Formats: sequence, C-alpha cells, structure tokens
Amino acid sequence: MSVSPRSLALMLVLMCCFLLSPAVPAGAAGPVEVKQGDKCAVCGMFAAKYPHWVAQIVFLDGTYAVFDGPKDLFRYYFNFGKYNPSRAHSDISGIYVTEYYSGRLIDARKAFFVAGSDVYGPMGAELVPVEDERNAKEFLKDHKGKKILRFGEITAGELP
Repeated sequence: MSVSPRSLALMLVLMCCFLLSPAVPAGAAGPVEVKQGDKCAVCGMFAAKYPHWVAQIVFLDGTYAVFDGPKDLFRYYFNFGKYNPSRAHSDISGIYVTEYYSGRLIDARKAFFVAGSDVYGPMGAELVPVEDERNAKEFLKDHKGKKILRFGEITAGELP
C-alpha cells in the first residue's frame, strides 16, 4: 500500500499537533480567583469578603460558582436542580474549599471536614475543611468538634 506525499505530510502535521499540545487532565485547571463582585450561588453574600471561608465549583467550560463557605457549596452540590438546573455533576472540573490552617484553596474531594465545632463561618455553624487527618483530629479536639467527614460522607442531613 502506498501513501501519497500529501497524505503523509498531513499525517505528520497532525501527529506534531497531537504531540505538542499540552496534556491537561480533567480538573487540572485549578481554582479560580474570586472577584470582588462574585456572590455566593446559594445565599447571595459577596464571597470575596470571606477569604478564609471561600469555596468554589469550577466547571469544564471555565465558568464557576463561588460560595461563602463549604456549607453552601454542599447545598448547591446536592441540589443542582434548584440552583443551576442546566448543570450536572459531570460538568464539574474541580471543587475547592479554603483549608482552615493554611488559608489555601484545596481539593474538596481530598479534604477532611470537621462538623459541629465551636468555629463559625460567615453564616454560623460550618463544616471546617482541613487538609490532613492528623490536623483534622487535632482541630476536632481543640474546637469541640462532633465528627470528621470526608467529601463522599457528607449528606444534606449532615449540613449545619
């Protein structure tokens, strides 16, 4: 079987495009910078006013929803039909929460959440995100928390 020079050149160009394009796995875009005018998608509060509590869901198309704390993030996540009926969980690129000790945005799916503590967020009782289990246990003890939950263990009934 012979291949024409034109077909060979086209295949070579396509291979180069494929090999030179960056390989970005789903969800690799990371968190977005919350703008001053961004409002919590659940309660309407300006999320940037609460940098120690801000949380966000970033969608595959680059749009996002921000929240003034993890509690509202989970309310939104459990009820897309109410807050954003055009979206589904399959549209999500990443979910981020602000880690209590470092103040950094971390992957919510890897975080430990302390429920029932004496630390309150902008709207009262809150699920407090901590990056690792050791610190979560210490936080639980120091702040009279009730339990530690992982992302997949949180249900609508667990929300404060």
